[in-house]
Amino acid sequence: MSGARVELFGCPFDRLTLAEAVAQAEAAIAARRGIVQSVGVNLDQLVKMHKEPEFAKIILSCDQITADGMPIVWMSRLFGDPLPERVPSVDIMNALLPVAAAKGYRVFLLGAKEESLQAARRSLEARLPGLQIVGARNGYFKEDDEAAIVAEINAARADILLIAITSPKKELFVERNRAALTVPFVMGVGGAFDIEAGLFTRAPRILQKVGLEWSWRFIQEPKRMGPRIVEDLKFSKVVARELVRRARTRGEAGKAGAPG
Repeated sequence: MSGARVELFGCPFDRLTLAEAVAQAEAAIAARRGIVQSVGVNLDQLVKMHKEPEFAKIILSCDQITADGMPIVWMSRLFGDPLPERVPSVDIMNALLPVAAAKGYRVFLLGAKEESLQAARRSLEARLPGLQIVGARNGYFKEDDEAAIVAEINAARADILLIAITSPKKELFVERNRAALTVPFVMGVGGAFDIEAGLFTRAPRILQKVGLEWSWRFIQEPKRMGPRIVEDLKFSKVVARELVRRARTRGEAGKAGAPG
């Protein structure tokens, strides 16, 4: 879907600003040529991609891949191929939904616990008058339930499907049902429904800018975030592999360019 991409750690990130990401979502809704799937990749997902080839394959098949973490943006700058900015999925959601309210795009919410889901729906409808939330289903279901959920999404004629389910469950849901879903734009939004419901808050902007949003989340969800932080420390191995790969590529390029 995107033109220029930045290859980092085996993942091709779209060179996009937030405004450009929203514009791509709108283009997908207008075109309605199958599913356009957006994914924000953070350190946790990069580590998973290196450990789980099948998960990596699914991420790499997504149409829009944005950098959902400042360390990824910093590394792109360090390697001389800078991404313009961090573009988390929750920011795309928060920028896209006012557009949906103004233009009549139909939104389906999938994920989170039922209480949180319904609170998020009420909150969104209250702060965005005119927003058409045409369906909502919690994220607690079995694979056998998916056909009925897909039928519900399709019957609602949704333009935007927001999925607040953990990775890789949300990506696998889309992968299994890609041929059956008729919604043109699909995006995973992590814990966005819980935030909208008021169960948690996002980190202050200053912490987001300096790459410390994880610390704010850890304070609010220590049991869930603790193991993830430990896993993310393994990212240093991914960085080391990237440094070796780039050094090898430069070396091969130098040999190819040397006079015979």
